[in-house]
Amino acid sequence: MLKFPIAQIETELDRQKGHSLFSKDVKFLKGVVDISGLPNDERIEICFAGRSNVGKSSLINALTFRKSLARSSNTPGRTQEINFFSLAETNYLVDLPGYGYAYAPVRKVEKWQELLKNYLTGRILLRRVFLLIDSRHGVKQVDENIMALLDKAAVTFQIVMTKIDKPKQYELTQSIEKTREALQKHPAAFPAILLTSSTKMDGIETLRTTIANIS
Repeated sequence: MLKFPIAQIETELDRQKGHSLFSKDVKFLKGVVDISGLPNDERIEICFAGRSNVGKSSLINALTFRKSLARSSNTPGRTQEINFFSLAETNYLVDLPGYGYAYAPVRKVEKWQELLKNYLTGRILLRRVFLLIDSRHGVKQVDENIMALLDKAAVTFQIVMTKIDKPKQYELTQSIEKTREALQKHPAAFPAILLTSSTKMDGIETLRTTIANIS
């Protein structure tokens, strides 16, 4: 049985590697609303997914030393584009639409879900999906659905627990343990959990280092 330990930076060299990568030029490339609009498979792709309001935009901004590189909608579920960001000359950071809410017509929601599925199952250079889980709420059924899709597609995903500064310590500990239990049945799950707070910058260096070591 996998224990899913908390990820940590192992060496100072690793820390420097992560800092160096994210100190390089990063910019918004394009928003994609149809599978035909996806950029060519030519760079390593790192993808961020999670329920609406889980803190994806804040996390991407913290990672990239920016305040407004990634922007969040005031209405959960409204953003229906896959946003690509160019990092240095080697990577794409990919921000998937938040799932779990959908203030849109049924046909638009269906098209959005199909785009999401096609992206997750069809990108050759997609190396890892970072699946964000709000540490206050834990894994929900919609998260389980995404995990099952990634299992089926054999796409590695790693849990990033967000907003760890919000719950009390015992609540955070319980949330981590329940997340570990949920991950036991998912073969595509990477065997380490990242703990982050974009407000306090907890775990951000560790996430940068993790991404820099993916090839």
